[in-house]
Amino acid sequence: MIADRLQERVMRLDVALQACATRLAARSDGEALHDLRVALRRLRSLLRPLRGLPGVDPLDEAAAAVGRLSTPLRDDEVLLQELESVRPDRIGSRREQLEVGRDGLLASPEWRQLCGTLILWPSLWRQAGRDGALRGLARRILKRQARQGRRLGEALRDPTHDRHRLRLLIKRVRYGAEAYPDLVDFSGAEPELLKAAQSALGDWHDRLQWLSRAEREADLQPLVDRWREELDSTAQQADQVLLPLGEYFD
Repeated sequence: MIADRLQERVMRLDVALQACATRLAARSDGEALHDLRVALRRLRSLLRPLRGLPGVDPLDEAAAAVGRLSTPLRDDEVLLQELESVRPDRIGSRREQLEVGRDGLLASPEWRQLCGTLILWPSLWRQAGRDGALRGLARRILKRQARQGRRLGEALRDPTHDRHRLRLLIKRVRYGAEAYPDLVDFSGAEPELLKAAQSALGDWHDRLQWLSRAEREADLQPLVDRWREELDSTAQQADQVLLPLGEYFD
């Protein structure tokens, strides 16, 4: 039954989130925050088609709050990786500040709220099933995924497309399909096309972010010319990768 499988997936993601939090607290590796955000994204992708059903909105909102809180930390991580590879002399106190931020995430009200909501959610979901509120889940999920695909296709056909919006739509289509492999046909070239487009747009977005930070952080100024050149090249690469994707979603 789809409601039972969905509950099982949410509980698995809860376990994954707690494991990431343990790694983050122990400072055992540099991928813990990234993996935590991936688990959050997968959780929200599961929940997105179910908004409005009992217990779903509070969990989705709690996951979104932790996501928002962790975004600047992940931006700091990515920038630190860039500086380590091209200008280690510009790292300064960024690594120490990042560690403080990671600790603060786990001590935050947002994280505690998410953990508490995840504990309560299974019983609310089971009660919703007993009350008959979960009928038509498959149809609801497929309808949502089809709508996201149409929106992506329309955005790709727009000659004045917004790369920021395209990046968001690509994520939603990709992760929405991955969230429901037993319902959504996600085969052929589609997965690789979406992954390549997301990666290319991510490279472009990183340079845009770094240039914006350089306006506020004077020690990054020596890297501005490099990042401007890379911004242009990554934008061109992204547009090239988007071409076959546009044909696929035509």
